[in-house]
Amino acid sequence: MNYYEAGEYEVVVIGAGHAGVEAGLASARTGAKTLMITINLDMIAYMPCNPSVGGPAKGIVVREIDALGGEMAKNIDKTHIQMRMLNTGKGPAVRALRAQADKVLYQQEMKKTIENEPNLTLIQGMAERFIVEDGECRGIVTQTGAIYRSKAVVVTTGTFMRGEIILGDLKYSSGPNNQQPAVKLSEHLEELGFELVRFKTGTPPRVNSNTIDYSKTEIQPGDDVPRAFSYETKEFIMDQLPCWLTYTNEETHTIIGDNLHRSPMYSGVIKGRGPRYCPSIEDKVVRFNDKPRHQIFLEPEGRNTEEVYVQGFSTSLPEDVQYRMLRTIPGLEKAQLMRAGYAIEYDAMVPTQLWPTLETKRIKNLYTAGQINGTSGYEEAAGQGLMAGMNAACRVLGKEEVVLSRSDAYIGVMIDDLVTKGTNEPYRLLTSRAEYRLLLRHDNADLRLTDIGHRLGMISDERYAAFTAKKEAIAMEIDRLKATIIKPDETTQAVIREAGGSELKDGIRGADLLRRPEMTYDAIKQLIPSPEALGEDVEEQVEIQIKYEGYIEKSLQQVDRMKKMENKKIPVDIDYDAISGIANEARTNLKEVQPLSIAQASRISGVNPADISILLIYIEQGRVARTASE
Repeated sequence: MNYYEAGEYEVVVIGAGHAGVEAGLASARTGAKTLMITINLDMIAYMPCNPSVGGPAKGIVVREIDALGGEMAKNIDKTHIQMRMLNTGKGPAVRALRAQADKVLYQQEMKKTIENEPNLTLIQGMAERFIVEDGECRGIVTQTGAIYRSKAVVVTTGTFMRGEIILGDLKYSSGPNNQQPAVKLSEHLEELGFELVRFKTGTPPRVNSNTIDYSKTEIQPGDDVPRAFSYETKEFIMDQLPCWLTYTNEETHTIIGDNLHRSPMYSGVIKGRGPRYCPSIEDKVVRFNDKPRHQIFLEPEGRNTEEVYVQGFSTSLPEDVQYRMLRTIPGLEKAQLMRAGYAIEYDAMVPTQLWPTLETKRIKNLYTAGQINGTSGYEEAAGQGLMAGMNAACRVLGKEEVVLSRSDAYIGVMIDDLVTKGTNEPYRLLTSRAEYRLLLRHDNADLRLTDIGHRLGMISDERYAAFTAKKEAIAMEIDRLKATIIKPDETTQAVIREAGGSELKDGIRGADLLRRPEMTYDAIKQLIPSPEALGEDVEEQVEIQIKYEGYIEKSLQQVDRMKKMENKKIPVDIDYDAISGIANEARTNLKEVQPLSIAQASRISGVNPADISILLIYIEQGRVARTASE
C-alpha cells in the first residue's frame, strides 16, 4: 500500500448518514475547517428504513436540532409528502410533528446543502484506521492509503461496522441496502481497546403501489393546515400524499407461527439484541399472542416512485414466507413484493465509554455519534451528530464545549442516558424517558436552545433578532393579560357561555380567565384584543405558559434542586477504591462511568442513595482537608 498525505483539516467526520451530515454541518458552521468522508456519495442522508421524520419525542428532537442551527428540520420541510401533528387531543408535552419524506428528494437536497456549505469538504472513501499519537486522535487513514490529518475526528458509521444482512437462511456481509460494510474500522476500534457490542435492527418489505387495493384500507391524510419543523420555514407544501391503514389477521399470524423455525430470530442465526420498542412482526405475534390483529401502515416512499413502505411489518423471515404473509392482509392480496424485508446486525460502542460531550474517554479528540453509540432512529442519530460535530469544532477552536442537561432538551436526556446508564438494546427516545417533559415541548425548542446556537455562530444574527423580538412579545402579552381586568358584561358572558364555561360574578384578570380549561387565547382576545398582531407562535406560547404556569413552576423547582447536585462536581482523579462503605456494584459502575457530578452519579445503575451519601461525605472531607493544609 502506498500511503500519501491527502490534506489537513481541523475536524474529520466519518460517515454521511443522519448523524454524519449534522456533525459535518455543525462543525463547519461553528467555524472549523471540516472534511466529511463517506463510502458512497449517492447515499448521503439515506433512509434505509422508515421514510419519515419525527413522531413522539423524536419530532421534538428535530425542533431542537433546528433551534441549535442544524439541518434536518429544514430538509424535511422542503422534501416531505405529508405532515401531521400527533396527539393534538392531549397536552402540549406530548404533541409532536411527524412527516413522510420523499426519500430520494431528501437525500438529494441534503447532498446539495453539504456541497454548498462553506468550510466543508465532501469526499467518497472508506476510513480504515485512526492516527493516534500520545493518546490523541490526529486524523484517519483510508482504504486507498490517503492520510487526512486533523485535530479531531467524529465517527458516525451507523450500522455499517461489520454489518451483516440476514434474510431467512441467507446471511452475508453488507451495510444497509446492500452497501459495502466497514470491517477494518471496527477491528481497529477493538485494537485501541474499545468495547463493542452486537446489535440488530430490521426493515419491512416494500410493495408496488399499483398492486395495492386501497379500497380495502383506511385513508390517513396529512393535516390541511400549514405545518413545519423549522422555525425559519416560510413556504409550506400543501400538496400532500395520503398514507393508508390496514391490519394483519389470524391467517397472517398462523403463517408466521408455522414458520418460526425458519425465522433467524428464533433459530439462533441472529445473535444481536434488537430494539424492544420497534419489534418485528414475528416478535409481535409471539409476544402479543392474545391480539387478533396488528396495525399496518402503507406509506409512499416518494412522489416519483411506486414503492410503498409496509410500516409495522418489519421481518427477517424468508422471502417466500414474506410473500404469503403479505397476501393475507386486506388490500395486499395481489401485492407485488419489490424489496424483501431483512435484519441487519452490526457493531456498536458501549456508550459508557464516552464523556457527555460524546468524546471517547480512551482517546482524546475522538468523538462518536449516532447508531455506533447504540441508538436507533434518524432523529436520535442527527441529534448526537449535531452535538459531536459542534463539540469537536469547539475543542479545536478553543471554545467551551456544550453539554445539554436533562432539563434543556430531549437531546440532553438521550446523551445522559447513554453515557451514564448505557444500553443493552438499540436505544429509542420516548417521552417517558424525560422527567421534565412539560419543559421540553415541541412549541418551545427555540426558547430553550436558540441562544446556544447563536453563541456558536450556527444561528444567524437576522434569525436571532427575530427570535429576540418573539420572546419580548410573549413576555409583554403575558404581562398585559395579568394586568388587564375583564368585566362581567354581556359580551364577556356570551363568549364564556359559547366556550362552555360558567358566567362571571365579578371582574377577572385576563390571565386568570385563560387558565380555565375551556377558555382559549382566541376567546380571550375577543374580549381584550391585543394592540398589535402577535402571530400564531406568540399566541400559542402565551396560552401554554399561562395555562400551565403552576405545573411549569413545579418542574422548574425540581430542576433547581437537581442543578444543586449537578454543581457538586466529582474530582476527575478520585479513587473509588479508597472510599470505604460503597457497595461493590456501585464502586464498579462508578469506575466505569467516571461521573462528573453527584447528580450524574445518582443516575448510574446500581448506585443507591446510601452510596451517594458516602460519596458526598468523602468529597466534602477531601475539600476540608485541602483547605486546612493550604
